Amino acid sequence: MPAPTPWLGINMRLNLKVPFAEKDQAKKLGARWDAGRKIWYVEGKDDVSAFARWSPTPHDASATGEARPPKRAAARNQETSGTVQVGSNYVEHPRVCDCLPWEICDKCRPTALSR
Repeated sequence: MPAPTPWLGINMRLNLKVPFAEKDQAKKLGARWDAGRKIWYVEGKDDVSAFARWSPTPHDASATGEARPPKRAAARNQETSGTVQVGSNYVEHPRVCDCLPWEICDKCRPTALSR
């Protein structure tokens, strides 16, 4: 875990990774809830060392203030971009000609999956 920041400037904001069970403790220390981003934060504190245990790691999305995209959006995008089959649903189609896999010639057109 990175060393805690001993102070922040007056207008600096530090997003916190506070578990639900510890929200009351963070609130007593002065943390505030951002309902739009759904994240706890501290702003305008001279000493934030009391919040060090909730300080996010640099790789957390909450450290940059960016919201994580919903997981269902990725699945929805995959459905519209084409069908990807894995595991027992995978079927390998035999090659009919020597053209490139993304090109469809007259010889392989009847067996092509798209177009």
